[in-house]
Amino acid sequence: MDYIVEEPIDLADLLGKYHHPKAGAVVLFSGEARNHHMGKAVDFLEYESYKPMAERVIREIVDEAMVRWELHQAICIHRVGRVDISMTAVVVITTASHREEAYAANRYIIDRVKKDVPVWKKEHFSDGTSEWTGCDHCMEVQAAQH
Repeated sequence: MDYIVEEPIDLADLLGKYHHPKAGAVVLFSGEARNHHMGKAVDFLEYESYKPMAERVIREIVDEAMVRWELHQAICIHRVGRVDISMTAVVVITTASHREEAYAANRYIIDRVKKDVPVWKKEHFSDGTSEWTGCDHCMEVQAAQH
């Protein structure tokens, strides 16, 4: 299973694969590229990662959530490369017998992925500028280049 992918994420296909006969709840979170950030128009996003480490950390987070919330199935996939507006950048699907567990696990997975996984986002603005966001080290490098 690839947790980091370059191709567009097919939500319908993934949702179809992550049903389980014991699951009373299936929660799908799709993090999508929006057309604005901090008052500026965004044309597209670009993601980079250190894939071996990113996949290991995602797998560990998903495995932990599976045990903690007694999930039937869970998956998290993050896209890298160019992501156009309204396209999915990251998806989390969790299935559990009850909705409380499915929601809690889903929220936990996406929050941990955003915080702990080495994936970096660069926003490309309509005015021709670009900026790394959500990456302290990337912003330090960017400031040094100006």
